[in-house]
Amino acid sequence: MTPAARLQAAIEIIDGLENTTQPADSYVRDWFRSRRYAGVNDRAAVAERVYTVLRRRASLTWRMGHADGRALVLASVLAENLAAGEVERLFSGEGHAPAPLSDEERRRIASQPQDKPPAHVLGEYPAWLEPELIRTFGAELPDEMRAMNARASVDLRVNTLRARREDMLVGLRSLGVDAEPTPFSPYGIRIPPGERLGALQHTQFFETGAFEFQDEASQLVTQLCGVKPGERVLDLAAGAGGKALALAALMRNQGEILAFDVDPGRLKQLPPRARRAGATIIRTTDRRSGPAWGTGPFDLVLVDAPCSGSGTWRRSPELKWRLTPERLRELTALQSRLLDDGARHTRPGGRLAYVTCSLLASENEDICKALLERSREFRIAPAFDAWEKAGLGKPPQGVGEYFRASPNRTATDGFFACIMAKSE
Repeated sequence: MTPAARLQAAIEIIDGLENTTQPADSYVRDWFRSRRYAGVNDRAAVAERVYTVLRRRASLTWRMGHADGRALVLASVLAENLAAGEVERLFSGEGHAPAPLSDEERRRIASQPQDKPPAHVLGEYPAWLEPELIRTFGAELPDEMRAMNARASVDLRVNTLRARREDMLVGLRSLGVDAEPTPFSPYGIRIPPGERLGALQHTQFFETGAFEFQDEASQLVTQLCGVKPGERVLDLAAGAGGKALALAALMRNQGEILAFDVDPGRLKQLPPRARRAGATIIRTTDRRSGPAWGTGPFDLVLVDAPCSGSGTWRRSPELKWRLTPERLRELTALQSRLLDDGARHTRPGGRLAYVTCSLLASENEDICKALLERSREFRIAPAFDAWEKAGLGKPPQGVGEYFRASPNRTATDGFFACIMAKSE
């Protein structure tokens, strides 16, 4: 593909993403599967352009005054400070190049906006979400958004049922992978962005269950749950089961974990993952009753609630622009219902853990505080205390009554956890 053809491909992908809920990474992958003429370098270049546009959509829209794929890609090219003649050659309409520049586009190119960009443009987030982000981060908002627009590293969780972190570090480095221990999780390994990530899934280490892909913050929230061998645990919105697998390792594969999810399609990924990991204490169900539930409530109920995914904007920047006020209201209502459900399944003296990969207070603190007002049986078990009990060393900023992680604070995805204890 020529440089111009790569731009046209990026335009088509960005326009296509407007009409799907499919994650950007899988949409790009599927787009290229039907276009076998594109080589490895072409795919990498187009994907890089697409993700640049998704991360910087607000400022690119500000530059060109439009948010369609063509305007956004053109603005991304202008940000590279190419000569005017070079831009014209890339947008020539010849071969597979984008159509020639219009008179309006030439005027936009020649005259940049003179006003100072508003805060949401500088921070690359939706304007309607600004009050909520300010409520969450206050004066730290600009720093948080700058960190959120950087590329994310990839974290692995060493499965202690199969391996030790020290051995995994040696093994990965022997394959030429730049692997380092994570700063907080004692089971985590961090790999720089783009470091042979696809090949990791085909290594003997992964195929034998020695590690799972899991962000360090996600690892930490399972450690803050304080699970012990022999306990009964309910993972109430288990999805593909990443946290259930982590809990099984922390429990040394002793006890019982019931992984529940209303979507059997998501849940069906867990049994083969559990077999690979050697986690035999996990059972799955998509039904709210039956033999799988056993008898009586659970020692720990984990509510890993569906959320906006705002904590994952580094990896999935398209989520920023798909979130709407209506969708956020739907999510907070669902989160409240799930937490109430989790409270009913928690035994007296047990623990209820509420977790999201969201940055927003409306999905986090507000949900927990509302439950505490509805149910006097629960009290917050401070995350700081749980951190100390887990032996995690010096805590980062954001570990207090709650656990709050973000790219700026912890160099992880954004995560929130609230651990609540139920009275005897």
